[in-house]
Amino acid sequence: MAITYMTKEGYKRKMEEIAYLESVKRPEVSRAIAEARDKGDLSENAEYDAAKEAQGLLEMKIAQLKDLVANARIIDESKLNTDEVQIMNKVKIKNLVNNMEMEYTIVADSEANLKEKKIASSTPIAQGLLGHKLGDIVEIKVPSGLMKFEIVEISF
Repeated sequence: MAITYMTKEGYKRKMEEIAYLESVKRPEVSRAIAEARDKGDLSENAEYDAAKEAQGLLEMKIAQLKDLVANARIIDESKLNTDEVQIMNKVKIKNLVNNMEMEYTIVADSEANLKEKKIASSTPIAQGLLGHKLGDIVEIKVPSGLMKFEIVEISF
Protein backbone atom coordinates (compact mmCIF):
# COMPACT_ATOMS: atom_id res chain seq x y z
CA MET A 1 0.00 0.00 0.00
CA ALA A 2 1.33 3.42 -0.91
CA ILE A 3 1.94 6.17 1.61
CA THR A 4 -0.88 8.71 1.67
CA TYR A 5 -0.33 12.27 2.85
CA MET A 6 -3.14 13.79 4.90
CA THR A 7 -3.83 16.82 6.99
CA LYS A 8 -4.71 16.29 10.64
CA GLU A 9 -8.31 17.18 9.71
CA GLY A 10 -8.41 14.65 6.85
CA TYR A 11 -7.00 11.94 9.12
CA LYS A 12 -9.57 12.74 11.80
CA ARG A 13 -12.42 12.49 9.24
CA LYS A 14 -11.22 9.05 8.07
CA MET A 15 -10.97 7.80 11.68
CA GLU A 16 -14.53 9.07 12.36
CA GLU A 17 -15.77 7.27 9.23
CA ILE A 18 -14.17 4.00 10.41
CA ALA A 19 -15.74 4.39 13.87
CA TYR A 20 -19.18 5.05 12.30
CA LEU A 21 -18.94 2.05 9.97
CA GLU A 22 -17.85 -0.24 12.80
CA SER A 23 -20.23 0.99 15.50
CA VAL A 24 -23.36 1.83 13.46
CA LYS A 25 -23.31 0.20 10.02
CA ARG A 26 -21.82 -3.16 11.06
CA PRO A 27 -24.55 -3.83 13.68
CA GLU A 28 -27.23 -2.77 11.14
CA VAL A 29 -25.93 -5.28 8.60
CA SER A 30 -25.73 -8.02 11.27
CA ARG A 31 -29.37 -7.33 12.22
CA ALA A 32 -30.43 -7.53 8.57
CA ILE A 33 -28.68 -10.92 8.22
CA ALA A 34 -30.31 -12.21 11.42
CA GLU A 35 -33.78 -11.04 10.29
CA ALA A 36 -33.34 -12.66 6.88
CA ARG A 37 -32.07 -15.89 8.49
CA ASP A 38 -35.19 -15.99 10.70
CA LYS A 39 -37.36 -16.07 7.57
CA GLY A 40 -36.41 -19.67 6.88
CA ASP A 41 -34.89 -21.48 3.89
CA LEU A 42 -31.57 -19.75 3.11
CA SER A 43 -31.19 -21.38 -0.32
CA GLU A 44 -34.02 -19.30 -1.79
CA ASN A 45 -33.74 -16.24 0.43
CA ALA A 46 -32.79 -13.17 -1.65
CA GLU A 47 -32.87 -10.93 1.45
CA TYR A 48 -30.25 -13.10 3.12
CA ASP A 49 -28.02 -13.06 0.01
CA ALA A 50 -28.34 -9.27 -0.25
CA ALA A 51 -27.54 -8.78 3.43
CA LYS A 52 -24.48 -11.08 3.18
CA GLU A 53 -23.27 -9.15 0.12
CA ALA A 54 -23.77 -5.82 1.94
CA GLN A 55 -21.74 -7.24 4.83
CA GLY A 56 -18.90 -8.19 2.48
CA LEU A 57 -18.84 -4.74 0.89
CA LEU A 58 -18.91 -3.03 4.29
CA GLU A 59 -16.03 -5.13 5.62
CA MET A 60 -14.04 -4.41 2.46
CA LYS A 61 -14.61 -0.65 2.87
CA ILE A 62 -13.57 -0.79 6.55
CA ALA A 63 -10.40 -2.72 5.60
CA GLN A 64 -9.55 -0.19 2.84
CA LEU A 65 -10.00 2.76 5.21
CA LYS A 66 -7.87 1.07 7.88
CA ASP A 67 -5.13 0.47 5.28
CA LEU A 68 -5.34 4.10 4.22
CA VAL A 69 -4.92 5.48 7.75
CA ALA A 70 -2.29 2.87 8.66
CA ASN A 71 -0.13 4.16 5.80
CA ALA A 72 -0.97 7.83 6.29
CA ARG A 73 1.64 10.46 6.96
CA ILE A 74 0.29 13.55 8.66
CA ILE A 75 1.45 16.75 7.00
CA ASP A 76 3.10 19.10 9.49
CA GLU A 77 1.44 22.33 8.45
CA SER A 78 3.93 24.40 10.50
CA LYS A 79 6.70 23.36 8.09
CA LEU A 80 4.87 24.56 5.01
CA ASN A 81 6.11 27.62 3.16
CA THR A 82 5.43 29.48 -0.05
CA ASP A 83 8.95 29.56 -1.52
CA GLU A 84 7.89 26.98 -4.07
CA VAL A 85 4.70 25.08 -4.81
CA GLN A 86 4.21 22.17 -2.41
CA ILE A 87 1.36 20.07 -1.10
CA MET A 88 -1.20 22.13 0.91
CA ASN A 89 -0.35 25.34 -0.97
CA LYS A 90 -3.02 27.40 -2.66
CA VAL A 91 -1.71 28.24 -6.13
CA LYS A 92 -3.11 30.87 -8.47
CA ILE A 93 -2.15 30.16 -12.07
CA LYS A 94 -2.78 32.04 -15.29
CA ASN A 95 -3.45 30.13 -18.50
CA LEU A 96 -1.14 31.87 -20.98
CA VAL A 97 -3.34 31.00 -23.97
CA ASN A 98 -6.60 32.62 -22.81
CA ASN A 99 -5.30 34.65 -19.79
CA MET A 100 -7.83 33.00 -17.48
CA GLU A 101 -6.75 32.71 -13.85
CA MET A 102 -7.55 29.68 -11.71
CA GLU A 103 -6.80 28.96 -8.10
CA TYR A 104 -6.34 25.48 -6.65
CA THR A 105 -5.18 24.02 -3.37
CA ILE A 106 -2.94 21.00 -3.85
CA VAL A 107 -3.96 18.31 -1.38
CA ALA A 108 -3.44 14.63 -0.66
CA ASP A 109 -5.29 12.36 -3.08
CA SER A 110 -7.68 11.25 -0.33
CA GLU A 111 -8.78 14.88 0.29
CA ALA A 112 -9.26 16.03 -3.31
CA ASN A 113 -12.56 17.77 -4.01
CA LEU A 114 -12.95 19.75 -7.22
CA LYS A 115 -16.01 21.64 -5.93
CA GLU A 116 -13.78 23.08 -3.18
CA LYS A 117 -10.98 23.67 -5.74
CA LYS A 118 -8.80 21.07 -4.03
CA ILE A 119 -6.84 19.02 -6.54
CA ALA A 120 -4.98 15.79 -5.80
CA SER A 121 -1.20 16.01 -5.75
CA SER A 122 -1.12 13.13 -8.28
CA THR A 123 -3.03 15.04 -11.00
CA PRO A 124 -1.10 16.28 -14.05
CA ILE A 125 -1.67 19.95 -13.13
CA ALA A 126 -0.48 19.49 -9.53
CA GLN A 127 2.51 17.40 -10.67
CA GLY A 128 3.43 20.12 -13.15
CA LEU A 129 3.27 22.86 -10.50
CA LEU A 130 5.00 21.13 -7.57
CA GLY A 131 8.50 22.47 -6.93
CA HIS A 132 8.08 25.58 -9.09
CA LYS A 133 8.39 29.16 -7.84
CA LEU A 134 6.38 32.35 -8.16
CA GLY A 135 6.58 33.75 -11.71
CA ASP A 136 7.66 30.42 -13.23
CA ILE A 137 6.08 29.44 -16.52
CA VAL A 138 5.24 25.74 -16.58
CA GLU A 139 4.17 23.55 -19.47
CA ILE A 140 1.80 20.82 -18.36
CA LYS A 141 0.67 17.89 -20.47
CA VAL A 142 -3.07 17.42 -19.97
CA PRO A 143 -5.44 15.11 -21.88
CA SER A 144 -6.28 17.93 -24.33
CA GLY A 145 -2.62 18.66 -25.09
CA LEU A 146 0.13 20.90 -23.73
CA MET A 147 -0.87 23.92 -21.64
CA LYS A 148 1.25 26.83 -20.45
CA PHE A 149 0.62 28.39 -17.04
CA GLU A 150 2.29 31.17 -15.13
CA ILE A 151 2.40 30.82 -11.35
CA VAL A 152 0.85 34.09 -10.17
CA GLU A 153 0.54 33.47 -6.42
CA ILE A 154 1.49 30.83 -3.84
CA SER A 155 -0.25 30.96 -0.46
CA PHE A 156 -1.83 28.83 2.28
